[in-house]
Amino acid sequence: MSSTPPPVLPGPRRIVTSHDSDGQAVVSVDGTVHSSVMIEGFNGHRTGTFWASTDGLPTNDNNCSEDGGARQVGDLGLFASDTTNFIYSDLGPGVRTPMHRTPSIDYNILIRGELILITDDGIETHLKNPGDVVIQKGTNHAWKNPGKEWTRWATVLVDAKPAVVNGQELGWLLEMD
Repeated sequence: MSSTPPPVLPGPRRIVTSHDSDGQAVVSVDGTVHSSVMIEGFNGHRTGTFWASTDGLPTNDNNCSEDGGARQVGDLGLFASDTTNFIYSDLGPGVRTPMHRTPSIDYNILIRGELILITDDGIETHLKNPGDVVIQKGTNHAWKNPGKEWTRWATVLVDAKPAVVNGQELGWLLEMD
């Protein structure tokens, strides 16, 4: 008897505000952010973009009518120089991501399910409560879903200078097995 994997989570609602021609605050976007497969052939990891600012810091997005959710950031949609990127990730039951590192500061917030952070030293840190937070400072890591349902977390990636350890710069890394 085979079990059917649980369905992919529905996309979250995204609301974006801006100003009308009189300077009044208005809702300019109210819709669902759908996810897509992040790495071709790796269907257990899906991401969606809430907003990306790609014009450096401080951004000029308060004066731009372009929808930041439609912007492509880098090759995998994660990070690029002079950007901030607000995404969500969904990870299927039992799925583990490849080890990876970005030259960024990443603010990760667990929204649903459970998640295990795996670091270079092999330590596994279990996030169990929605609202648990992990701050990545340019470190190599992987994520694993120990549960039987999809898990979701939100991440804000902020461009940063790469970490330097013993004079060696630790830049972008993706370890595909």
